[in-house]
Amino acid sequence: MRNANSILKALLALLMCLIVSAPAEAQRRGQQPAEEVLFPNALREEPKIKPVNRLQRQLKAVYDNSLEEDKQAETEAGGKQLLASSQAGPYEKALVNQLLAQVELGRDDPGRDNYLAAIAYYQAALESGGLTNNQYFPVMQNVAQLQFQEEDYSGAIETFSRYMQESQTETAQLLSLRGNAYYRMENYEQAAADLRKAMGLQDTPDSAVSQMLMASLFELGRNEEAASVAAELLQKEPQNANLVRNLSAIYVNGDQIDKAIEVLADGLQRGVTAEQRDYIELSKMYRYAEQDVKAAELMVSGLSSGVVEPSLEIYRALGEAYYFSENIAQASEAFGKADEFATDGEMALNHARTLAELERWADTKAAANRAISKGVKRPGDAYVILGAAEFGLNNQPAGLAAYREAAKYPETKAMAEAYLRQTSRR
Repeated sequence: MRNANSILKALLALLMCLIVSAPAEAQRRGQQPAEEVLFPNALREEPKIKPVNRLQRQLKAVYDNSLEEDKQAETEAGGKQLLASSQAGPYEKALVNQLLAQVELGRDDPGRDNYLAAIAYYQAALESGGLTNNQYFPVMQNVAQLQFQEEDYSGAIETFSRYMQESQTETAQLLSLRGNAYYRMENYEQAAADLRKAMGLQDTPDSAVSQMLMASLFELGRNEEAASVAAELLQKEPQNANLVRNLSAIYVNGDQIDKAIEVLADGLQRGVTAEQRDYIELSKMYRYAEQDVKAAELMVSGLSSGVVEPSLEIYRALGEAYYFSENIAQASEAFGKADEFATDGEMALNHARTLAELERWADTKAAANRAISKGVKRPGDAYVILGAAEFGLNNQPAGLAAYREAAKYPETKAMAEAYLRQTSRR
């Protein structure tokens, strides 16, 4: 908003030059200075600006005060006094209301809604009838932008629409702003229409507009259109990491996993998308596509390069990728590392399962006991594995004791009791 304020100050300075000095000078010379018509097709009829001569000194004093950082109070007092004058005409009211709006925007008062007050002053300036079209429409645009800042999106849409209709002007900026307001109101159809038109008017694509268009199309389920927009932009900006990620996500949403993998893998290979999140996302895609070997290789590469930081989730994912690609030894090692980060016993239980498949009974016993000690959702499973380890170590009494513990839990009760009955018959 600071940027908008500085722009408005510059605009007001220009307006004062045109409206305070020029009319008086023109009256003395009997001629009107030439001014470029910025809105030649406007439907609004140009008003005839007639300053009240006797108020010009007072108006200039208000304006001069407005340029001083420490004279906001004087600006406000002088401006309100001038507005209260019965002699004030449309011209004076238009300028003073803008200056008072600027005072509101410059306030530092947390208990006051300065934007709403500024909007009211700007609206009064518009309604005064004292602005030429060259001044009227920029003020109207500022009202719409303030409404947007206030999250009054319906008001902003109405004002932007009125601006474009009355001025008969459509620009990329206006369409982008209105499209943004439609997007925030979840009117994605209208948002997409405005944003697409805005892109067509841009010499250089604005990535923010493009991404909002993609998001609108995405929300509408028009994935092919969204992908087309993203792919076209990516051709123009191949080093744009967000575009790579967006295009990949669009393909995922459209159940085109192979294309999503291709885009993100290419980005990673080119070093465009080479952050930890990219490794994790691509690894998930590989696993979804049942390419667990590639998922594991990618994660190992990320860990080796230092891009991916070791964590519970990283080693859990690596262990699962190895396990489902039938690399049990590597899976066991990864689950063991995951257990080092875990506060519960779930990873220790996975570690114990894989160690049991490798028939490393002493290590299995240790992992199972660790799982029981740290706590797991299904304790019976841990006792079953512990029992198998004890039998593997030829420790039958301890094995039977473990199965008796397993019989106490619903998840393993039937299996453990059946095994105990079978053992008792021997």
